[in-house]
Amino acid sequence: MPKAPRTGSHELVLHELGRRITAGEIPEGTVLTLAGLEAEFAASRTVIREAVRVLESLGMLRSRRRVGVTVQARPGWKALDGAIVRWNLAGEGRREQLLSLMELRSAVEPAAARLAAERASATDRRQLSKLADKLDALGIAGKGDSAEYLDVDVEFHRLLLTSGGNPLLAQLSGPVEEVLRGRAGLGLTPAIPADGTLEHHVATARAVAAGDPDAAETSARGYVTIVTEEVRAQ
Repeated sequence: MPKAPRTGSHELVLHELGRRITAGEIPEGTVLTLAGLEAEFAASRTVIREAVRVLESLGMLRSRRRVGVTVQARPGWKALDGAIVRWNLAGEGRREQLLSLMELRSAVEPAAARLAAERASATDRRQLSKLADKLDALGIAGKGDSAEYLDVDVEFHRLLLTSGGNPLLAQLSGPVEEVLRGRAGLGLTPAIPADGTLEHHVATARAVAAGDPDAAETSARGYVTIVTEEVRAQ
């Protein structure tokens, strides 16, 4: 187990401020001061500035001379950044975060599967099929909630999003990994995947391997739809 952040450390200040802002405990428009944060976290000015700088880069805070540090409106945040996704999943808004990411996946993964079927290298096609077969075997064995299944699932979706050669779709592999790991971390991934989930993963890989973009897109939409309904029901 990793050690807990030390009192006054950069990691602790960053995590606590990020968590509180995403949870709404520090609402939009709130003005913070460096001196106040120093006192609250028993941290140095350097540590506070570092944490504030990271949160500014995520669009969550804005510093202005003689005003202070102001919490920004959520629409301006970098919502797909891994840190924001994790903070959202750690709070009461976890269901909304999972659903919004599943809606994003519904929009992009079928398109990514189509491109993979058209453009993926022979090596990537073979690897995607191997990963799908491994997922199928683990899921049938009732290991859908295992660390091994999660790692294979993450790699499957990463490869699907990157093998089509579109750099914008490839950048979404990070947020997709966050939702997969976040859902597993919350204990929401079933040991035995819902009916059709494994079959659609395998069918997607087979269609990519065969160079059939229509079938790849349809199959990818199939598993995303099933998982989205699972999340809605949780």
